[in-house]
Amino acid sequence: MELIARKEIDVRFSEVDSMGIVWHGSYVKYFEDAREEFGRQYNLGYLRMFEEGFFTPLVKLDFNYKKPLIYGDKLIAEIRYKPTEAAKICFEYIIRSANDESVMVTGSSVQVFMNKAYELVWIKPDFYLDWQSEHQVL
Repeated sequence: MELIARKEIDVRFSEVDSMGIVWHGSYVKYFEDAREEFGRQYNLGYLRMFEEGFFTPLVKLDFNYKKPLIYGDKLIAEIRYKPTEAAKICFEYIIRSANDESVMVTGSSVQVFMNKAYELVWIKPDFYLDWQSEHQVL
């Protein structure tokens, strides 16, 4: 089963450079917006993980720029969950133009589990195993 979420986002003035093109660092926020939307749709949000006793810091974040977005554009941030046997959460992203669905940026991220003592957790937490089972992504 594939778990995918999509979120439409307006390109804001604060996200562009002096040429009116989306600054590369703004894509970090768009990926974050997609992760938050995924968390809402599939009950795997940051607050839930925190309540379960874990942090999930990013340890890897990749971007591949295809075409520029400009101020005033609308984009669609699409996120796809990538199952893994390891104790981590992996996603792939596609940022599309909302006008014609053309691909503007692709990327991926990896998050790991840390307990509240800031120690890396090497095995999947029980709540995460239950979540994977519930969504048939083991």
